Amino acid sequence: MSTTHPDTVTWNGPAFDEIVTNDAGRPVLFTNARVLTMDPLIGTLTGADVLLVGALLVGVGPGIVTAAQDDNAIVVDCTGMTVVPAVVDTVALAGGRGHRAEYVATLTPGNTGDLLVVPDELAPDVAGAMATLLTRPEEVRALVANGKPVLWAGTDAPVRPTTPEAGIPAAQDLTGSPRVGIWIDENDFLHQELTADGRYDETRGDRPHAYEGRYWIDGDRIDYFDDLGFWAFGEFRGDELHHAGYAMRLGARSGS
Repeated sequence: MSTTHPDTVTWNGPAFDEIVTNDAGRPVLFTNARVLTMDPLIGTLTGADVLLVGALLVGVGPGIVTAAQDDNAIVVDCTGMTVVPAVVDTVALAGGRGHRAEYVATLTPGNTGDLLVVPDELAPDVAGAMATLLTRPEEVRALVANGKPVLWAGTDAPVRPTTPEAGIPAAQDLTGSPRVGIWIDENDFLHQELTADGRYDETRGDRPHAYEGRYWIDGDRIDYFDDLGFWAFGEFRGDELHHAGYAMRLGARSGS
């Protein structure tokens, strides 16, 4: 999307250096900005601050900067800048959310610290800020995901995640994984066998091999790519595997 970050950062360089070496978990405060929260209760704020602690947005509004020294916060001066959510809830923008609690991407305390910092003149609204990110990324002052910089001063942050390669990934070797085996729902209807070579075989009632394909595990998430061509997912929650409305437990180890 942009070039590798230069050695000298021209926008809030000292603060950026502190952020990328922030091993002590210091708060990061974006201060004195116009903030389009997209939260219907909070609305748009001017001369306001956005406080991140780790991946979490913990405060928004004027006056937070007064405690910056007390909290040993890293302060990012956003004078002349607009801060918007980096992940946009287009349904909310179109007026399609009935309750505040349904808004999925706002600069609301308690939400994930995903934000975009753009000069005021390039961010008349959220859509304008997004257009700047997509068409003129060199003008972006900061793009932050989960509290960590992705872009800074128009170029890639050195600590940004690496984008996964496009295409279907190679099969995982899951030999010895405690998640390999036959998962069975409480009604003994769904049997889903996960094998160590990254294949699954799903039996539904009296239909053996109803679905077969490949799977990948990333943390507590499992992605399925069926031989029929569709994608699906599941989630490991403790000793249960949740998938498509079913809660399964491990009934037997694969191959036993």
